Amino acid sequence: MSAHKIPVSVLVVIHTADGQVLLMERADAPGLWQSVTGSQDAGETLMQTAIREVREETGLDAGQFALTDWGIETRYEIYERWRHRYAPGVTHNTEHVFGLCLPGALPVTLAPREHLRYRWLSREAAAEACFSPSNAAAIRRLPAL
Repeated sequence: MSAHKIPVSVLVVIHTADGQVLLMERADAPGLWQSVTGSQDAGETLMQTAIREVREETGLDAGQFALTDWGIETRYEIYERWRHRYAPGVTHNTEHVFGLCLPGALPVTLAPREHLRYRWLSREAAAEACFSPSNAAAIRRLPAL
């Protein structure tokens, strides 16, 4: 396994048909809330990365629900606090957005090294709570119910 992260990631907006959105609080940055996110591993497709990250961060099997690639790609500057995870000189990441629709607000099993707490919020409340502008923008693409 490479010592550095690949600067390609997935963002998976987990939501319910009735408009609730799952957010998790980062363990390495308490107070920062986000959807499932993670870097692609060498040899993985983006869909495989999304399935793996959902399993690792929530315990959910994304293959049991409707996981869709939204076809949204965002290139952004990596926050300074996390640049050490990437090869020297890497300053930008390309994020690919997926949606995972669940039948209801299911309980999740957090990875304790990654997240402290989770909550289900309305679409607008979730978008407002996200620290990442691209995460908030993705959530706002869900239909308002």
